[in-house]
Amino acid sequence: MELRDYQWEVIEPALEGKNIIIWLPTGAGKTRAAAYVCKRHLESLEKSKVAVLVNTVPLVDQHLKNEFSTLQNRFNVTAISGDSTQKLFFSDEMKSNDLIICTAKILENALNSQEEEMHVELTDFSLLVIDECHHTHKETTYNKIMEDYLQRKLKGEQNLPQILGLTASLGTGGANSLEGAQDHILQICANLDAEKIMSSNKHTIYLATHVPSPKKQYDLSEPRLQDPFGQKLREIMTQIYSYLDVSDLTTDFGTQIFEQQIVELEKEGAKGFCQKTRVCALHLRKYNDALLINDTVRMIDAFKTLDEFYQLQHVTKVLDHPAERYLVQIFDRNRACLLALAEDKRYENPKLGKLQQVLQKQFQELESSRAIVFARTRQSAHSLQQWVQDNPALSGLRIKAAVLTGAGYSNQAKHMTQQEQREVIHRFRQGILNLLFSTSVAEEGLDIPECNAVVRYGLMTNEIAMMQARGRARAQDSIYSILAKASSKEVAREKLNETLEALMERAIQWVQQMPEREYRLKIAKLQHEAVINHRMRDAAREQQRRLHDPDVVRLYCINCNIAVCHGTDLRKVENMHHVNINPNFRLYYRVSLDHVVVPREFKDWRPGGSISCNKCGQAWGMEMIYKNAKLPMLAIKNFVVETPDGRRTFKKWSKVTFDINEFDYVEYCSTDPLLEV
Repeated sequence: MELRDYQWEVIEPALEGKNIIIWLPTGAGKTRAAAYVCKRHLESLEKSKVAVLVNTVPLVDQHLKNEFSTLQNRFNVTAISGDSTQKLFFSDEMKSNDLIICTAKILENALNSQEEEMHVELTDFSLLVIDECHHTHKETTYNKIMEDYLQRKLKGEQNLPQILGLTASLGTGGANSLEGAQDHILQICANLDAEKIMSSNKHTIYLATHVPSPKKQYDLSEPRLQDPFGQKLREIMTQIYSYLDVSDLTTDFGTQIFEQQIVELEKEGAKGFCQKTRVCALHLRKYNDALLINDTVRMIDAFKTLDEFYQLQHVTKVLDHPAERYLVQIFDRNRACLLALAEDKRYENPKLGKLQQVLQKQFQELESSRAIVFARTRQSAHSLQQWVQDNPALSGLRIKAAVLTGAGYSNQAKHMTQQEQREVIHRFRQGILNLLFSTSVAEEGLDIPECNAVVRYGLMTNEIAMMQARGRARAQDSIYSILAKASSKEVAREKLNETLEALMERAIQWVQQMPEREYRLKIAKLQHEAVINHRMRDAAREQQRRLHDPDVVRLYCINCNIAVCHGTDLRKVENMHHVNINPNFRLYYRVSLDHVVVPREFKDWRPGGSISCNKCGQAWGMEMIYKNAKLPMLAIKNFVVETPDGRRTFKKWSKVTFDINEFDYVEYCSTDPLLEV
């Protein structure tokens, strides 16, 4: 395993067993350097176990097939991701392997599991490699693992694993001052228990020749002079606004501010059992989404989003409330007009014309060109791919485009399975595909071949995302394009990111030059504070979780406000899935015939059909087929929770204010009269 001079330079303390952060630019070979540290670690320590932690699923397979593949000749190496059953037997996998590559979430679940075949201790490992370690802060999975580490360290526990962090950008943590950036860097170092941040000092020229920087350009589009489609959407929103009769909301339609206000109004309507307020807010949010899509991609994409939403209303909802009927009718009346405006090419989005110019220049001049276009949402990525396919001006350029998005669930667009992600990345590497429309999943860590062009399409993100995306453009004479409206917030943010990048570099250098004793004292103080804050947070959460007796808690359908169950009817499966075990609950819901597709395997259950309110058709969740029992699994966001302190809505079960017991299969079988045992 050959290393370059600058790689030898940065791993030296790690080879001596010290905790360090390796800070090298994207494409400089951090993972290879880490693989070499793992090799030496496994060779030199008799009882050694290594976990390589990543924060996205595609990186699991990538690391196994690329840099860590050379270790398989001498050591037992395995990769575990969310779609494999190996995660359910993590303890066994650890015992039979020297090195495990997995997502941080899988290790966290194993550390917290009570099941013997899954549970592991942090001290079972002698080395943790944390990829993209700048994520080790606040409530991230990386930081939860490291909080466990720090608690053990401050108790004086021995045999804790060595820590090796890898990053191309530590960021500034939102700070705009040098002092704030320094505090952020020190906090990351404390969280990772790092003795040093290692970067190349002796071989900077050599490093620069191996990691060329792309040429940065601003491709700015002119504003849309006329937008009759958007104007029509605003007219409909104004009508709904008048019908709703609320005066204290902004009428700045098509903005994130309006979306935030309308989400709050939707919550208020749900808590107050005011269906008119709730459904009007929900529909206004859909129109606002359409305006945002209209500003990003094509008018027809915005129209289709609205049209699909209203088709779903016709199919799934009973529409027995006057407000629901009014809202559906107003769209139905305007549908033909909206479609005609959406199909009128005279008023198309100018940003698309600018993107067409960039792609034409790239693929006309260089047939072997590869490019990535980063979009803000999955929906935008899919819409842009369709735009390329429908665009006559691009059809003769041999563009073979695909979408690459995350594997997590989204209300907005279909998620990709992990296998689909692998296939897209593989085909892009092979040259079968040459253009990816991607969300942020492709920004970090992915070993995507040298790209000739990286385009950030209408994005407003931080300096870390900017540096990560730029690092994808590794080909000789490559370009890094910022495509946005002239004088827009996106352009202003990119300029700020450039300033913050320079600020981060100064802050890191300051930390690297701190006297050793001063550095150690500062890190110890920050770690002590972090452990105290962690304990206080856990105590507050435990108190919050036991605030109300489950017997006095009631759940109501968020749409029609019918009371459907008590808190005592609920149970947790695998400490995360929430089911209702009351046999009488079956009277309140119906089950679709089509089974829900979940791109993962579970130990004792599989998904059944989706479930919805029998009265109004509101989606509630899905059926869980647990061994031979059918259990309704509920999504808390679809219910209003009533306690003695009033009504609330929750996005996550972890935030509810009453305790929910674990599901006991034997107990359930003995109490359910309809279950055949």
